[in-house]
Amino acid sequence: MDWHLPFTPAVKRLITVCGLLAFALTWLADIVLLARSPDPFHTATNWLPILVTGPVATLAALETRFSPPLLRRIWVVVVMSLALSCVSIAAPQHGSSWGALESAGLVVLVLRTTAQTPRTATAAASAAALSFAVLTLPVRRGSWSAIVEGGYVLTVALAVAITLGCAMRAQEARRRRAITDVRQAERLALARDLHDLIAHHMTGIIVQAHAATAVYPTAPDKVEPILRNIAQAGTETLESMRRLVRVLREDNHTALRPGDLLSELSELTASHSAPAAAGASPCAARLEATAAARTAHLSPEVEISVYRVVQEALTNIRRHAPGAQAGVRLDADDTWLWVRVTNTAAPKRTPSPAGGHGGFGLIGLRERIEALDGTFRSGPLPDGGWEVEAALPLPASAPGQGAFHPPGTHRPSDRG
Repeated sequence: MDWHLPFTPAVKRLITVCGLLAFALTWLADIVLLARSPDPFHTATNWLPILVTGPVATLAALETRFSPPLLRRIWVVVVMSLALSCVSIAAPQHGSSWGALESAGLVVLVLRTTAQTPRTATAAASAAALSFAVLTLPVRRGSWSAIVEGGYVLTVALAVAITLGCAMRAQEARRRRAITDVRQAERLALARDLHDLIAHHMTGIIVQAHAATAVYPTAPDKVEPILRNIAQAGTETLESMRRLVRVLREDNHTALRPGDLLSELSELTASHSAPAAAGASPCAARLEATAAARTAHLSPEVEISVYRVVQEALTNIRRHAPGAQAGVRLDADDTWLWVRVTNTAAPKRTPSPAGGHGGFGLIGLRERIEALDGTFRSGPLPDGGWEVEAALPLPASAPGQGAFHPPGTHRPSDRG
């Protein structure tokens, strides 16, 4: 489970810097108090919390690409802290250090394990072990006043950390449920679209079959082309039915019909460029399609999905980057069709980043594209804009080869 924060990357970096600064100042305070001791290195229980267990607890609380699993770090820190506390109890030394840095690291670990550990029982056990280690810290001072006062302060800190961790855990659970609901709704929407397409194909087959029956007595030579059309329509219908069954087996809808994709996209980009309201920032969108994309044979469900990708991307641009310049590009080769929607940075600063992060439209698009054996990705551009890109297999390609690769290549594994 990832620690999802509803902040922009800049705010996340600021939070990280502030956290590191707080740890550094806490460690500095520990070192200053250690230096003021008459004989700071006389007993191990005096300097170990500042120079060993404190930094180790801080490193365990941080998350880097080289960090071991969180549970392993937690239990290593718990064992070290409890061992030092037991030594202080067995051989009490006057003036032994408490270790504010160690306390801060343990409290942050309580927050993280409560919020992040997937299994509830494991999270509860880890939080209980960490809390016990935190509450035993004041006994290192060897005085009842330190135990009472320190126990009170640490209990309040633990209560705050556990409450925040549970709140973050509940928020993550709600987010995951919302994502599941969006994916299920997109599957059902795609199934309805495929059902309409199958009905469209079957109607055409029935009409052509009646036509063949009618013209056979007078013009038998015209029956053969009709039968070819029936065979082709039946093949397309069978393929659509297979996709429909596959979507249904996996765990604001507008019924779309087969049509001229480029004409519909032209109308969509033109409506995006039209002023939304008086005083609104003008938006401009440009549609570009290569010759290969114009002549590619697209199945109806691919046409619908491409339309939905462009529609959702342009909606996000108007909502989150008003006034930005948008570009829609279609490209294709013998096996793949790519649709890419990009926009520049908004002329004026907006509360949300370009592309947004609060909705689930892009999640639904990903579910739709992947259900058709394609791939989907979105993310920011270096110039401050946003990019949405989808790759869909053309009818001649084998299913299951959905992965991004630059136009002109035929190896989907080249790009992840």
